[in-house]
Amino acid sequence: MGMGRALAVALVGLNGHVIEVEADIGQTLPNFILLGLPDASLSEARERIRSAAQNSGIPLSRRKITVNLVPASLPKKGSGFDLAIVMAALNAAGDVRRTGSTVFLAELGLDGRLRAVRGVLPAVLAALSAGYKEFVVAGANLAEAQLVSGAKVRGYDCLAQVVADFEANPQELIGLEGVTAAGIETAQPVSGVVANHEKVDLSEVAGQTVARLALEIAAAGGHHLMMIGPPGSGKTMLAERLPGLLPDLNDAQAMEVTAIHSLEHRASGLVGLIRRPPYERPHHSASTAAIIGGGSGIPRPGAATRAHRGVLFLDEAPEFDKRVLDALRQPLESGELVLHRSAGTASYPARFQLVMAANPCPCGKATGKGINCECTPMARRRYFGRLSGPLLDRVDIQLQVNKVQLSQLSDSAQRESSAQVAKRVEMARDIAGERLKKWGLVHNADLTGRVLRGPLRLGGHDTALLDRAMGTGVLSARGYDRVLRLAWTVADLQGRERPGSDDVGLALTLRQRGEGL
Repeated sequence: MGMGRALAVALVGLNGHVIEVEADIGQTLPNFILLGLPDASLSEARERIRSAAQNSGIPLSRRKITVNLVPASLPKKGSGFDLAIVMAALNAAGDVRRTGSTVFLAELGLDGRLRAVRGVLPAVLAALSAGYKEFVVAGANLAEAQLVSGAKVRGYDCLAQVVADFEANPQELIGLEGVTAAGIETAQPVSGVVANHEKVDLSEVAGQTVARLALEIAAAGGHHLMMIGPPGSGKTMLAERLPGLLPDLNDAQAMEVTAIHSLEHRASGLVGLIRRPPYERPHHSASTAAIIGGGSGIPRPGAATRAHRGVLFLDEAPEFDKRVLDALRQPLESGELVLHRSAGTASYPARFQLVMAANPCPCGKATGKGINCECTPMARRRYFGRLSGPLLDRVDIQLQVNKVQLSQLSDSAQRESSAQVAKRVEMARDIAGERLKKWGLVHNADLTGRVLRGPLRLGGHDTALLDRAMGTGVLSARGYDRVLRLAWTVADLQGRERPGSDDVGLALTLRQRGEGL
């Protein structure tokens, strides 16, 4: 009896740290000591592991077992260390071999069954980048782990199977009923991501010609969008159809999005890369932690991170807490969320398209002359007061959505479908991507002021209207740049090489709630 070793991964946000699990069997009275800053769920692993090993026919040593999780200064949480700990203990006892270079990621049931854990995909990515290629996971996580190219992954249903493959004697092991230690029969899990927004189509939206145009421009350039209009005007319908206009994610983007959703899926696992842009629509009662991320210990991702590379829709935006809305200002600029807690700091990607919808007032009747509105002036100011100026300044398109007329609702003319608009969006994105790749940018919404006022500078005649708007204080410097970004997207959709004065004028109008359209 001596030292045993195995490997596991501790996730801090999406960043994984390879953990060396050391096990030592002493010569004193029976005991099980777990070192290395384990949390409550990990500390409970001692009893799970003893029962799982006993019920699998490979009981742990009756002497003192000391397990150390290295580095000891890094907090560890969760039940994903169970398998690594038991394999290190069995390695110390001489029951298994060759565990020191294999990463084990699974929770143990009392009967020895291997259960799926969250975050397998980012854990495998982190360990592979650190130079480790061999992995053992629960059968339900096998398809997810195999998404990582270059990783040698094996999936098992019970502890007996794992021990059998690591040079224990299979005849002495007790497998689960209906499962032999020599083979694995793993049912294919189903994906936990259901893209409900793909079931809707833009052709279902009646009227709203200007709003449909704004939605197309937002999709083509990756611009943020704010829609203000009375109840029933179609704001929510339009927002739900935005993801259907976006192209599929490329390999790198799909891996990012799938890794994020891996942190949320456990029992079913993920069977393939998520290729469609995600869509998140939190309720207006959601807390800051629910939107931005948080929780006890290491912060978990929120809706903003789950919407990475997709759409975050805030319906009834003024009903959200002001602190929640202002917390979105950081990711809107940087595309990243850095959350600091006493237990550690976690960073998550959060490059999403923000879409907000709002009524013109609390009662929703302040349209036109507003003669039917029941709200006091103070109530109206308080209602929109939650949408701070700095937040709205980051929203490229701010549009007034008018009430749908009866003639528009009953119009039998064929409306453009999502597929038709998506083709133009993809073409415009290809044009922009080719132009911007020399600066390492992807979308027009990513354009920096240095590029807009340098290589892509427009002539004074083209920006005359925009210059006057800034001179009169209608636009801030940030707003000036955002109108220029919109103008480039309008030109791309029209197939023009550079935006002209008409494109800049349309962009400025969309920035100013569509007044004049």
